[in-house]
Amino acid sequence: MSKKLLISDANIIIDIIAGGLVEAMFKLDFEYGTPDVLYAEELQAQHPEIVSAGLRLYELQADAINDAINLFQAHPTRKVSANDCMALMLAKQEGCTLLTGDAMLRQLALTQGVEVRGTLWLVQAMFENGLVTASEAETAYRKMIDDGSRLPEPEIRKQLRMFRK
Repeated sequence: MSKKLLISDANIIIDIIAGGLVEAMFKLDFEYGTPDVLYAEELQAQHPEIVSAGLRLYELQADAINDAINLFQAHPTRKVSANDCMALMLAKQEGCTLLTGDAMLRQLALTQGVEVRGTLWLVQAMFENGLVTASEAETAYRKMIDDGSRLPEPEIRKQLRMFRK
């Protein structure tokens, strides 16, 4: 049986790299992908190692590209990037979950019928699978926040309390 595919936007990948959780993430029973265009424009220059770690690059089909462009143009005030729309439409194209920490993209995904998960969900999966300890998760979150991530600190504290029980 093949692993469940998760499509990620750039911010989740950047969080995981900043937190030092790349190895743990790829040990989970998931396959991870992102649009090839998003990778080229947002990740390749600073994080080329993520592909050799296991991130797969996907091309959007013509219909998905058109849908992404239309979505982007229809929501100029939502502050969702064209690449975010590409990630969303790739998740829809592949019939899988979208990984994002972007609140606007999360809302847009729900209007498209696409399931959404984020960094906290991934870290919880790592913890539940014995890939990180509560202390390692706390350190990873601190590194992510120090790197500029806008993760919800009250939710992080709640999750870490749960991990320590």
